[in-house]
Amino acid sequence: MPPSSLPSTSAGAAENPWFSWDYVTQNAAILWQRASEHALITVEAVAIAAAIAIPLGLLAVRVRWLAAPLLSATAVLYTIPSLALFAILAPLMGIGRPPVLLGLVIYALLVILRNTVTGLDGVDPAAVDAARGLGLGRIQVLVRVQLPNALPSIVAGLRLATVTSVALVTVGVVVGYGGLGQIMFQGFRNNFYRAEIMTATLACVLLALVLDLVLWAAGRAMTPWLRGRAA
Repeated sequence: MPPSSLPSTSAGAAENPWFSWDYVTQNAAILWQRASEHALITVEAVAIAAAIAIPLGLLAVRVRWLAAPLLSATAVLYTIPSLALFAILAPLMGIGRPPVLLGLVIYALLVILRNTVTGLDGVDPAAVDAARGLGLGRIQVLVRVQLPNALPSIVAGLRLATVTSVALVTVGVVVGYGGLGQIMFQGFRNNFYRAEIMTATLACVLLALVLDLVLWAAGRAMTPWLRGRAA
């Protein structure tokens, strides 16, 4: 449990360590609950953003004049400070999960869109011409040539968006839904209870690493030809 007062002596400092395994074991249930909430909203936000950004990226590459406006619009949204964005969304959507989810989607759009456009633009034109020479239609060229070659860049965008979202979820505590951020904030309110703050921080880092590793493994599994090339 948190100490009753801010430690001011060496004995008090010893009672308020930066990490306490006793705190972890005694609060395992709430830690798991907050971590699950944190992971779920992160995955959901990145999935929604990908469902929007990847088709927009395909459209931007197909209709070239749309690329600049789309990237500029998402870049402007990305520059809005997270606290300000949540403050704007809260009166419109109420407090809790909805404004946090929408805010995460908004921030993830630019990263995924930009990497999708970059990946598609980086496809070798000779490979596209060769596919067309073999009689493949537009959709077949997209599915069998362009998307597979752009996939490493798209996955890199998904990984970056995911790690960024894990960090941004903690800011959602200002509108009542911050996952592990709620534990961090509670630690500051509990007379700067270090173990509570550090445990939540380490859990966020671990969650980001796990989700990033999952996406890296998925991307590697979907691009076996790159493994062969590296070997």
